[in-house]
Amino acid sequence: MSVRGAFRARPSLRTQRRLTRGMQLLLAAIVVYGVVFGQPKAITNGGIGLFVTFVPALLERNYDIPLDPWLGVWITTAVLLHTVGSAGFYARVPWWDHLTHALSASLIAGAGYTTLRAIDLHSDEIRIPSRFAFVFIFVVVLAFGVVWELFEFALDIVADETGISMPLAQFGLDDTVADLTYNSIGALVVALFGQAHLTGVAERVREGLYGALDERS
Repeated sequence: MSVRGAFRARPSLRTQRRLTRGMQLLLAAIVVYGVVFGQPKAITNGGIGLFVTFVPALLERNYDIPLDPWLGVWITTAVLLHTVGSAGFYARVPWWDHLTHALSASLIAGAGYTTLRAIDLHSDEIRIPSRFAFVFIFVVVLAFGVVWELFEFALDIVADETGISMPLAQFGLDDTVADLTYNSIGALVVALFGQAHLTGVAERVREGLYGALDERS
């Protein structure tokens, strides 16, 4: 990389990391708010969300996988929007739930494609056609969406039986269908553009994971 290119890359890297750190601070503030004011939903959603945002850093440290910092921004944004939504925006802003479902589904689709592509790159005996990858992404996201809706339904049953407020809930058949629809939209975006933008991530995942396995064997 040229000196000029490196100069441009560093500010971009700093911007990405600042965005991620800023959103992590907001999530931590939500957890503190939940502790101070006795809001268990804020503690649960904020705490789990904050942990998820550190997954890219853990992968980089434990498996030597230098993931693009924009991936951290992507993950942190999805988690933050969901946490803010559960704090009241889902009820106040009609389209907030659709936005979070589409963004979260795009993350699931991205993880599914990255895993599939890493397997494809690892072995010369395995060849995964682009059309199959497209279908695979859709199937993974739709299956995950169904499991997620069943999980929310189970939490509703537990809440009715125990009277305990749950961090997630369903709001009828229309809400479930809308969730699955926006899940499909998020999957479609990744299926269309993921092969162009996630191949480099898949290569780094393959090198990091199999390098770690070779060292331990």
